[in-house]
Formats: sequence, C-alpha cells, structure tokens
Amino acid sequence: MILEMKVPSPGESIKEVEIATWLVKDGDYVEKDQAIAEVDSDKATLELPAEMSGTITLKAEEGDTVAVGAVVCLIDTSAAKPSGSAAAPAAEAPKAEAPKAEVKAEAPKAEPVQAPAATSYAAGTPSPAARKILDEKNIAPASVSGTGKGGRITKDDAVNAVPSMGTPTGGSRGTERTKLSMLRRKVAERLVSAKNETAMLTTFNEVNMTPINQIRNEYKDAFKAKHGGLGLGFMSFFTKAVTRALQLYPDVNSMMDGDYKIAYDFADISIAVSGPKGLMVPVVRNAELLTFRGIEAEIKRLALRARDGQITVDDMTGGTFTITNGGVFGSMLSTPIINPPQSGILGMHNIIERPIAVNGKVEIHPMMYVALSYDHRIIDGRESVGFLVAVKEALENPVELLMNGDAKRALEL
Repeated sequence: MILEMKVPSPGESIKEVEIATWLVKDGDYVEKDQAIAEVDSDKATLELPAEMSGTITLKAEEGDTVAVGAVVCLIDTSAAKPSGSAAAPAAEAPKAEAPKAEVKAEAPKAEPVQAPAATSYAAGTPSPAARKILDEKNIAPASVSGTGKGGRITKDDAVNAVPSMGTPTGGSRGTERTKLSMLRRKVAERLVSAKNETAMLTTFNEVNMTPINQIRNEYKDAFKAKHGGLGLGFMSFFTKAVTRALQLYPDVNSMMDGDYKIAYDFADISIAVSGPKGLMVPVVRNAELLTFRGIEAEIKRLALRARDGQITVDDMTGGTFTITNGGVFGSMLSTPIINPPQSGILGMHNIIERPIAVNGKVEIHPMMYVALSYDHRIIDGRESVGFLVAVKEALENPVELLMNGDAKRALEL
C-alpha cells in the first residue's frame, strides 16, 4: 500500500512550511515514528515523523515551500525491510557511472560553440526584470556575465550577481550564498515591521546588583540541592520584578488593536533565547503566579526545548511582555526592539563593577544597565519611566518587594 505523507498543521495561523532538511534519502527504508525531515515554519522548526514503516519516495526538495496538507513524500508500506546483503548492487554503481565521466571529459569541446554569442547584439543586455534587480543592488550590467540567449542577462543572473568588493590584494576572498530559513525571514520581517509601524522609544536606568548577588551567594547551593539541581539565576528575579511593575503600570501590559487598547490582567512573559535556528521567544504563562522555583524551572524547560529544536508553536504563541538578556553575550547597552503586537520589552545587559556614590561615599558595586523599549502610541513617558523605576526598586530591594521579607520562604527552602 502507498501511504501519502502530508504536512501537518503546526498551528492555526500557519498556512505553509519550508522543507529545511531531509533526514533520509529517496528510496531509504524508514521505521514508523522515525524523524524523516525537519520543516521550518515562521515560528519554529519541527520534525516530521514517518507515519508507517516502508520505503520512502521524496516528493519535495530541500528549500521547497509547501502548503500545509500537501504531499511531501510517499511510503510504500508493503516493501520488505532490506537485509545486510543489499549493499552488493551498490558496488556496481561506479561501473555504471564510468561512461558519464567520458561524456564530461568531452564537454569542454562543446564550449567554443557558444563563443559567437559574445558578439551578439543582446550580449550584456539585461531583461526588464533583471535590470530592476541590478538597479536595486546598484550593480552595473557591464559587470555581469549573461547566461541567456546571445549572452543576455537573465533574472537569475541578476539575482545571483554580487556587488564588487574592490581590487583584491591577496588572501582568501571566498563567498557563500545561502537562503535564510523561514523562521529567520519571519523574524526579519517582524523586526522591520516593529520599527516602521510603532512609535518606539527607549528609556534607560541602572541597577545595583549587590542585593541579588548577596541572596544568590547565600542560598544558591541550598536552592540547587533542594530543587533537584535547579539553579538560582537572575531571570527569576527580573521576571518577578517585571510582573510586579506590570501590575503597578498596566498600560505597559497592553496592546494596540486598531482604535482599541487590549489590557490584560495576567502576565505572560516572553523570554528571548538564542536557538540553533535563530532567535526564539517562548512564553512563561501566568508568570505573576509562579514562585522563584517555578520561574526557573519553566525557563530551563523552554530553553532546553529551544536548544534541542523541540520548541513548538504553542510554546511561542502569545506573550504580553518580553525580557531579553544581551548581557550573556557581553552587551553593555542596547535598544531592544519591541516584539509585536506587544507594547514593551525589557533589555538586560552585562554586569560590570563600577564606582558609584552611596551615602556620600564612593563605593564599587556590580552594576547593570537596563533598557525599556516601548510603543509611545499606547504608553506615555510617565508610565514607561515609572515602570522601569519600579523594576529597579524591586531588584535593589528584593527581600522586601519580591520576597515579602522572607528570602528562605520565597525560595521554598
């Protein structure tokens, strides 16, 4: 029996996916539930498992964009599983390929036939579509070799053309052109959209991290031992500080919807993480209800799924506010871009010991710059600055403002 394997729907809003990688070859025997392909959607990379055991016939190439529900391969379920002796016919393959090598060897003799094309009136003349692409790239047609009839520059020639990089002076100057994944293209589209369609501003402040460092140094070992190896990181403190500030300044926890504002009485915090396929933003649901342990456990779970390529569309759907931590890469200061349709994003940065004034004296403390980018269409200056100050106050006085005066109880120790 021939089974048609169709692309399953990764989510309601996703209409097409891209075949990122085939994990099997045409004609291979596959087992039921074996991963046969990785498919990219505009939100995540998912594995496609074989629905039955049998011999597979591929119906789509890597890089092809296919609609949800389209047939991408066939599985012959009546085919017998091959034995180890199947390798014998493969040994004869080189013999069959020998004549092809002779044909290729004669190919250079055919080259002179195309020589007169260089003198054709069409040589070096781009087609209308090619001219438009070359103009956009600011590339002169004279610098492009045409492969069309009579040496004419085709659209493909223009697409593949690259601007001059100047006169080489030695050393390697290789280039590689690769297609962006669907996820990467969607991220790029959303980032440009956020810049063009929102009135985005960024406000800054700095946080003295000494109180949090003292708590972590005192309790991180006990926290790890009590909660099965779970680390006490900075993200739980920042998440708790953000959910508290969102309750104080609810406009930051709202979104624009045409002429209306949608306000939320819950805090679904999106955490930006860097995965093997690019930037991913999984969501910690109802973070305002979670303890420090609960937040750390959920962030760890989502980060591992993103790292292993197992993140799902549902894991990244929704979110009312985003936290991103460029500090893990060494960033001292940045202006994070809003994650639409959200209205705000908090940027964390690296921690550097700096001298600051404390009660009229100069002291050295671990300091972090924090940035809040927000949509000024819906959030005014008072709310944005007040929100960031509330985050700063909570981080600099965590025991009182985030732990109700009892750090051990808040950490469930």
